[in-house]
Amino acid sequence: QVQLVESGGGLVQAGGSLRLSCLVSGSIFSVGPISWYRQAPGKQREWVASIQTSGTPTYADSVKGRFSISRDNARSTVYLQMNALKPEDTAIYTCKLFVISSRTDYWGQGTQVTASS
Repeated sequence: QVQLVESGGGLVQAGGSLRLSCLVSGSIFSVGPISWYRQAPGKQREWVASIQTSGTPTYADSVKGRFSISRDNARSTVYLQMNALKPEDTAIYTCKLFVISSRTDYWGQGTQVTASS
């Protein structure tokens, strides 16, 4: 059974940093790209960053230069390092695995990130 579990969220002052983790269980860590999304209260979910199985990252313009996505294949974990956090980064952050062969998405439950001004 595939499970994605996020951790590392919390409350931080604007300008601070947090590192989110997304642990993937079910022996399918390397079958497709993993992405982070976020959803703020009253807003639509938006894509934040993705990392391919090759390790190639891509970022939304709103976080480029401040956030960094990486993966540790030995630990079946993807990280999102968030620096210079802004109040507008406040949201629930969720990771998603896309399985290329079956074109299936698997989602985690999310973790709350709050950057206070």
